[in-house]
Parts: sequence; structure tokens; C-alpha cells
Amino acid sequence: MARGFGSNYRIVLLVATVLAAFGGIGARLVHLHVIDRERLVTFVDKVRRQIVVEPARRGDILDGRGKFLATSRSLISLGVDPQVLRPEDEPKWPELARLIGLPLRELETIFRTKTRPVAPVATSTTGGLVIDLDGDEPSENTPTERKIQWAKLADSVEESVYEQIVRLDIKGVYAPPRVYTRAYPNNELAAHVVGYVNKEGVAVQGVERWADFYLRGQDGWRESEKDGKRQELAQFRAREVAPSRGYDVMLSIDSVIQHRVEAELSRIMTTFSPTKATIIVSDARTGFILGLANAPTFNLNAYGTVSGDDMNRMRNVAVADVLEPGSTFKIVAASGALQEGLVQPSDTFDCTLERIEYKGRSRDLPREDHHFHHPLTVTEIISRSSNKGAAQLGMLLQEKRLYEYAKAFGFGEYTGFSSIYPESPGIFAHYSKWSGSDITRIPMGHTVAATPLQIHFAMGVIASGGELLRPQIVKEIRNEQGEALYRFGKVVRRRVISQATAKTVAGMLSRVTVAGEGTAAEAAIPGYEIAAKTGTSQKIVDGKYSSQHHIASFVGFFPASRPEVVISVIVDDGRSPAGGTGYGGVVAAPGFKRIAEHLIQYLDIKPTGPVPGRPLFALEGVRP
Repeated sequence: MARGFGSNYRIVLLVATVLAAFGGIGARLVHLHVIDRERLVTFVDKVRRQIVVEPARRGDILDGRGKFLATSRSLISLGVDPQVLRPEDEPKWPELARLIGLPLRELETIFRTKTRPVAPVATSTTGGLVIDLDGDEPSENTPTERKIQWAKLADSVEESVYEQIVRLDIKGVYAPPRVYTRAYPNNELAAHVVGYVNKEGVAVQGVERWADFYLRGQDGWRESEKDGKRQELAQFRAREVAPSRGYDVMLSIDSVIQHRVEAELSRIMTTFSPTKATIIVSDARTGFILGLANAPTFNLNAYGTVSGDDMNRMRNVAVADVLEPGSTFKIVAASGALQEGLVQPSDTFDCTLERIEYKGRSRDLPREDHHFHHPLTVTEIISRSSNKGAAQLGMLLQEKRLYEYAKAFGFGEYTGFSSIYPESPGIFAHYSKWSGSDITRIPMGHTVAATPLQIHFAMGVIASGGELLRPQIVKEIRNEQGEALYRFGKVVRRRVISQATAKTVAGMLSRVTVAGEGTAAEAAIPGYEIAAKTGTSQKIVDGKYSSQHHIASFVGFFPASRPEVVISVIVDDGRSPAGGTGYGGVVAAPGFKRIAEHLIQYLDIKPTGPVPGRPLFALEGVRP
């Protein structure tokens, strides 16, 4: 009789093999869970643990009346994992479709589509033949479909809507961590002041950059674990820190005034076709800027579309570019001579001379744009813009004192406004380096280079009663509740001249707009004293002054006897429609007047004299 397969030897061998296998597994488990546990747990923790950053909302930038100049929009991208949808949530689908504005049938299609086709095997084409890169045919076991675990329902959902979606409690419908994008509701408005934040979240220029510390806030974070599909396991969250919203920054800019300034710049660009132009409006009493714009400009929401050839559009030329101030600089020599007691407004000078004796040498006097046949008083030197007269005032001061007064007015140094945009200090050489003719040219604004902002605040010295104010544009730092955490106030950099001298010079400047006495009668506004100065300087082209290219300016303030606003209009290489030189009185003064007339109505600036067509009792605030 044959013996069966199950001999004692084979049974023992099989049992020993099974026991050895289980023993090996057991030994391995003991090694993993007991002996080597600490090291492996550390490794697993590193793999499974994650830090999820919750971005903070950037603060808003507001104008002086609380209107948005820059804000942040949250982008909540809503999606669904069709694999975990519950049948009991199906009655909630119509409400979800309504909230996100998606047709119910389309939403149902997304929810019920649980797989998608797998992409074909990668191939390359050579010589017209399709070749499998692996060199093998796809196997029969290669999956042709893949489970869908994320399907987008909406690109951007508002926070209030998302809160309602969360309350629906539809399992599988969720949003990744929200992100914020910067938005500029007014597009080009105050572009060079506000600045922008690029796609990487970096503040590039303007207030966005200067106030980034206040605006950006503090990101939050949470520590949790993720599964093998890299999805968060919310039940294992260990620590969570909520994000802290950034502070709001309120500017002194007034959107209404800013819009008027930019509209006037658009008119100037269309009418006179200049290379560029700048207009600045500030509060004469505090130095806070109410409007500042340059042309050409750019759209803050489309900064990335500005081509390389047009990058100059993004420069804040009001603080970055320099130009010769021309006759607007004459207030320096006049103020200095009056302050030192060297002249009185009624003193006269011969402005027909071609040469004059100075420190034992005969000096050439500059040419005049206008010819005068009689001696001019100091007041007339300013109102009629005499180059020869300004040169003689400068020679009375001599080099050292003229240099010191020019520096005191802010020329050749930073204004303190560099926090908004990289600023130029201008060009103004020490008097020890002046040439023999500089004493006759500098008083009329030649061989000096200044930014439009420096020229504006030099005139502001006269308007403020003799003090050089720091240009300011940020008024308050606010929290989310609108409470002011810090307020910026008026900053006096230094006293330049006395109040009495400033008042005298203001009276002289008010003659500039008087018909028959000044160079800009067209800028006069009945009932209001306009104190201003025209400027027309030749541009340097190919190393020498050009008679065909000019910078025209009109800088002033009103009312002269109680200044409220300072306005500067500076036009680079404008062309007069009637032909001839684009003088400041022709190219810049009309814009000054239109802005001033708007400010009179908007800021309710009271007249200082009778207004034609208005009854006298209206001046006293009495209604008929």
C-alpha cells in the first residue's frame, strides 16, 4: 500500500516554514514599533505634518474723504470632490447652484461625473512615425479612467456667498485656502501716488511700497496632518493662528481734486502735445498734497501691459525728474534781498543795461524776453519777469547769501517726499564752484535743476508765511474698525523768511495776473487775489540751450492775502497752437485758472473782493 503525500517530515517542514515567516514578521513589527519606533515616528511626522499658511488681507488705501484708492479682493475658488458626495445632500444642490450662479443641470453633471479618461501614453514623432517612448505596448491592465477628486465649480466666490455655502454643509464641496488680489477701483487715478503690488505680492512703488509695513498685515498659519493624497486631515490640527488684517492708510489726496487735475492734464496733452506734464495741488497751511498727477500715466490694474518703450509712464516725474525752474526761481533773489533789507518793493533798477560792474569786473546781463524802456521797481521785476532785474537783485545778495537762500527754499536737497518714490535732490552747485556768469544767471533760474515738487514747495514758502513745509500725503493709519492709530501732522522743515517778507512778496506776486502789469493776466479770477509766477526756460538739447524747446510753468497760490491752496502747472516742451514759444503764461496759466476756479467751488474758498455779477451781501454770507 503506497504512502500518502502528507508525511511527518513534510508536515513538520511546512509548519516550520509558516512559523518562521510569522516569526520574521513579528520580529520586524517589534523592530518597527518598539526598537526603532522613535526614529521612524519622527520620519512619519515629517512626512505627514504640514504648515498651512492663511494669507492676511492687505489693508486699504483711502483718499482724504474715505473713498477707496486701493483695496483687496478675496478669491475663493469653489470645487467639489465627487467621490465623497452624500445622497442625503442632493436636495441642497439647487440652492448651491443658485448661490454660485450655475445652471442646476450643469452642476448635476459635474457632481455625477466621477471619473475622467487617462491621458494616452507619451509619444514622440520622428520621421512621420509615432513611437512609444517606453518601447512597449500599453498593457491590458493599464487603467483607462481616473477618479476625479477635484472639479471646479466657480473661479471666484464672494466671502458672504461662501459663508452661505458652508452653512449648507454639503460634504465634498470645499475651497482651498483663499488668496487675495489687489484691485484699484479708479484705474489710472493717482497712479503715481498710490503705486501697485505686483503678481508676486511685492509692493513696487508709491504708497503701496512706503506703507507696506502697515498695509500687508500678518499671515496666519495652522499645523495639521495630511493623508497619502496630500489632503489635510482636519481632525489632526494641532495649533492654529488666525491671520491679522493689515491696517488702512488714509491719504490727503482728494479724489475729486485729483480727478480734476488729471482731466486738466489730459487737456494740456491734447492741446499742446508736450513730452510730459505735471500738476500739483497742496494745502498752503499744512503742506498736505490734495492732488498730484503726471502725464502720460498708466492703469494700475494693467501695469503689466506697459511695454518696455513706455516704462517712463510709470515714473513719478514730479519727484524723480529735474528741470530748470526758470523765472519761478526769481522769488528766491527777491525774497532774500527784501529779507536782508537790501531793497524795498519800490526801489528801481535799470533793466536796459547790457553789462554791469560787479566785484571789479564787467559782467554780461542776461537777455530779456520783454524790453523795458524805463527803470523797474522790485515789484515790477517780479510781475514783469525781468531777467536783468533778477540778476541785479542776485548781485546785491552776492554768491554766498544767494546760495544760502536758495538752499533754504529747498533747492538742491531732498524734500522728504522720497518715501513715496525714489526722489532726486536736484542739481545746485556750491557757490565756490560757480562760474563768473552764474551770479547773473542763477537768479533767473538758469544753471539750476529742480524737481516739480521742489519748485512747488519753494512757492509754498511764500504761501505759508515764510516756512518751508515738508510735502506730505499720508494723513492717518487706521485699523479695521476705522479708528485712527496714528495721525500725521504739519511738519515745518525750517523758517526761510519772516512773515512780513512773505506777505510783501505775496503782494508782489499778485501783480503778475493784473492786466498791463504782469505776464499772466489771463490767469486772473475776479474777486480773488492770485499770487503766482510764470516760468519759461529753454531746454538743453545736445549740450546747449535750444530756442525751439521750452519748459513752461505757472506756480502760485490764492487768495494772496490769506493763502489756502498752492497750485503748480509744469509743461515740458509744449507747443503753442498759435505758433511761437510756448510761454508759461500761454501753456500753463490757463490750466492753473481752470483748476483754481474748480477749487473755489469745491472747497468753498471765499473771495477777497467784489465778484462781478454777485451782490455784495453774498460776500458776507447773507442769502438774498
